[in-house]
Amino acid sequence: MSKPRTYLCRCPQCGGERQVMGVCRLCGSADVPEAITETLIFDLELGAPLVEEAIAKFEQYLGVASNAGFKTMLVIHGYGSSGKGGEIRKILRDNLEHNFYSDRIVDYYPGEDLKEGNESYTQLLKRRPSLQKQKKQFKNSNAGELLSI
Repeated sequence: MSKPRTYLCRCPQCGGERQVMGVCRLCGSADVPEAITETLIFDLELGAPLVEEAIAKFEQYLGVASNAGFKTMLVIHGYGSSGKGGEIRKILRDNLEHNFYSDRIVDYYPGEDLKEGNESYTQLLKRRPSLQKQKKQFKNSNAGELLSI
């Protein structure tokens, strides 16, 4: 039995629930959807993309997430085959640290900082209480990056 699909957006044309990317499955609208949750979880590892493909896909999702009204985006990038940090993680983090996305990202938090007892994590949860739902993801050693958009 397959798990029912969870939609994170609403179509501005017909009001139906829809995916973040693509057209509305109900009315075919290609208009930017409206977020119905605060956080978008985006797995960059899905499909084992090359670094360039992963970064391009991230940038595409970031643009739509920002326009749709998501407040935060959890980007899962993995640690690569070495377990110490793959190329996707390195390039994404370098881009974040050098403010490549400053027009869409207010702040970002490395996954390693999203642990119980960490001051920035505690302050973040106070500002975004809805992130409590994602606590199990933060306990994972592969938490990725959390972006405030």
